[in-house]
Amino acid sequence: MPTMIETKDLTKRYNKKTVVDGLDMKVPAGSIYGFLGPNGAGKSTTMKMLLGLTHPQQGHIQIFGKTLNKKNRLEILKNIGSLIESPSYYGHLTGRENLEIVCTLKDAPKQEIDQVLGLVRMEGQQHKKACHYSLGMKQRLGLAAALLGHPHLLLLDEPTNGLDPAGIQEMRELICSLPAKTGMTILVSSHLLSEIDQMATHVGIIDKGQLIFQDRLSALHEHSRSRLRLRTTDNAQALDALRQKGIPAAEQDGQLILKDSSDDNVSRAIRLLVYANVGILRAEEAQMSLEDIFLNLTGRKVSL
Repeated sequence: MPTMIETKDLTKRYNKKTVVDGLDMKVPAGSIYGFLGPNGAGKSTTMKMLLGLTHPQQGHIQIFGKTLNKKNRLEILKNIGSLIESPSYYGHLTGRENLEIVCTLKDAPKQEIDQVLGLVRMEGQQHKKACHYSLGMKQRLGLAAALLGHPHLLLLDEPTNGLDPAGIQEMRELICSLPAKTGMTILVSSHLLSEIDQMATHVGIIDKGQLIFQDRLSALHEHSRSRLRLRTTDNAQALDALRQKGIPAAEQDGQLILKDSSDDNVSRAIRLLVYANVGILRAEEAQMSLEDIFLNLTGRKVSL
């Protein structure tokens, strides 16, 4: 699959503090790339470097197969839409009037306004002053502005921040629909694992400025191999019996954990415990959540 964004050894420091540390990112064309990490991990700084809003101390960036530099920055940015941090707008103007100004700045035809209003489902609110919009509507207005000019690449920094559950669901559906409707590639950052899990096709996890995982979302889920939890009448005796026969097991929170939950291994383990006169009170299969996977990868839980 062709690569839309590629960074090599991308590094940014502020006052001798390394915020982004040797980042090697690859965003496939046509994907929704979930850029996941806790607050302060370096997500926004990375996206600002991709837009040329701040400059790295070392490393380089390729977008659309071209190395981003001062000479071609404006040419590259013409094909990029972005919503970084909070959306910008003129509160005393209507939503449509705000988009008309963006069209002028982007040199985009004003006929596109109706298209983007339809994409973000704002047709009925376009003549209302922006200062009277809810937070969700302001986010949609910012997304509509980013879509003007038919960009090939869309950068969204925490687009669901501050939205209520209904607003989050609407924004998620909008983002998921865009690649099929427009053919664009989307890089969306979030600190919420559940959001990325429901939107992304590919995932990059950043922690303390370093990219610690990058692959398809399905590959991340492969880390969540199921385990079997057993409650027995005598965990110590059960653990001893299993280990004697070479079946990996551990005790956790008053339960036995079998890391290999294949049918053959489970059948063998239960048969052994029955022969050892250990009563099995409960057996249940459990998969690691994305939160558990993140904890395994980083050594800490992701924060809100």
